[in-house]
Amino acid sequence: MNKFFRFLFVIILSILFTFVGSYFWASSPNFSANEYSKTYNNKYPSKINNDSIFSIITYNIGYLSGMTNNLAVEKPKSLFDNNLQLVLTQFKDINADIIAFQEIDFDSKRSYHINQQNEIAKLGYNFVGETINWDKKYLPFPYFPISMQFGKILSGQSILSKYRIINQERFLLKRNKTNPFYYDAFYIDRLAQILKINIQNETLVLINVHLEAFHQETRLKQTKKIIELYNRYRNEFPTILLGDFNSDINYNDASINLLLKLPKTGNAVFNKNGIENTFNSNKPTERLDYIFYNTDFIQFIDGSVLTEFKQASDHLPLLMNFKIK
Repeated sequence: MNKFFRFLFVIILSILFTFVGSYFWASSPNFSANEYSKTYNNKYPSKINNDSIFSIITYNIGYLSGMTNNLAVEKPKSLFDNNLQLVLTQFKDINADIIAFQEIDFDSKRSYHINQQNEIAKLGYNFVGETINWDKKYLPFPYFPISMQFGKILSGQSILSKYRIINQERFLLKRNKTNPFYYDAFYIDRLAQILKINIQNETLVLINVHLEAFHQETRLKQTKKIIELYNRYRNEFPTILLGDFNSDINYNDASINLLLKLPKTGNAVFNKNGIENTFNSNKPTERLDYIFYNTDFIQFIDGSVLTEFKQASDHLPLLMNFKIK
């Protein structure tokens, strides 16, 4: 009997060590934290407009998974190839000066290890700011088949620019403290990506954000923090705060209303009497993506929600043309 219990104890202990070891392996990153913020210089042929009007786009590109984003379905490589060609065609035609991305894959099994940032940069974006917010070896989703859960996830926020990047800061926003530890271990970081860009002898500050999607209280706290960041720069530099705020004005206690009330702050392509929605891209019913700017330094010219990107992502991009005063 003693031999039986010893054997049982060894089996249980082995299972426990295997489970704990697997958990720490699965939730561990591929890279160190000091590699989560990088800038790159390229040497691609680039067409720059030498006038006083500049253009900027914000786009939650949804890792080019289209309307399958967040769905527990297998995604064929052809889906990503076709969506990449669509966005490349549209970006080439628009020829924006700056593009800010959320949910862009740098090297992920789920998007067949294509560096989406680098592919789009080949259109002539020679200055790139990269911030990683999701770095995992394993993702417990979808729940079936289990084989889809294995493989690297490397994703984040990115800014492509035709003008020189001076510096970049990766600002980590606080998480939802109510998440259970086993859920939080696989969850993405929520970031503010802060860049200074030299644009015709002016320093332009960009704050690219992707706020909490599922927990309203956390999103509200994150919104208050990015307002602090915005206020840090807005009185000295032309400053643009843009990205996926995951808030529509019709939500209960909508956090986006804090930004709508900011003094001397414009909101591109936004009219409460006729809101142009950005989500979902198939039948847009919510406005989650925004471009805010300080009116003392920036003059809004025009802009639009770019419906021609169709369902390359579950979001639609937002374009603003502007002048620096």
